[in-house]
Amino acid sequence: MGISLTTDRLVVRDWTPDDAEDALAVYGSTDVARWLTPVMDQVVDVEAMRSVLRGWEQEQPGLLPPRGRWAVERREDGRVVGGLGIRPLPPYDEDLEITWQLSPQYWGEGYATEGGLALLRWAFTQDVEEVFAVARPKNDRAHAVAKRLGMRWVGETTKYYGLNLQVYRIRPADLPEYRP
Repeated sequence: MGISLTTDRLVVRDWTPDDAEDALAVYGSTDVARWLTPVMDQVVDVEAMRSVLRGWEQEQPGLLPPRGRWAVERREDGRVVGGLGIRPLPPYDEDLEITWQLSPQYWGEGYATEGGLALLRWAFTQDVEEVFAVARPKNDRAHAVAKRLGMRWVGETTKYYGLNLQVYRIRPADLPEYRP
């Protein structure tokens, strides 16, 4: 059973193959793909995106909450503006990582923070004590979102994905109130 989280402006819900066009605006963008960890090839067309979404849709029911991938949809018009995820960090799959990706046309609107906070609040009801985020050193937007989420910088590492990454952590007591 999937989740559906609602905020003032957003719905965080399961992906469906019908989201392929909007999802392509996210994962087909070179401005997004170049920052992804682990590295993911830029999705080239709607059919390839639909295939990726089908894979995510099939994988989702077998994941132990709060793990998963979700679409971020605007309530006002039903437009999917991005995606959120919580997944185990390699190499030991003990730590959980929150991820966010938005279509560049929606950068700067506060959607990553708003949706991310809703997802984190839900995740902390699932017996999770902390969640991490990792970002490439020059990904200033990701660092800013992590800080707005209430995450604290804990260091730099090459442990995850074979990349040099900045690591942020959040615990339930660190969650801020969201103000759009």
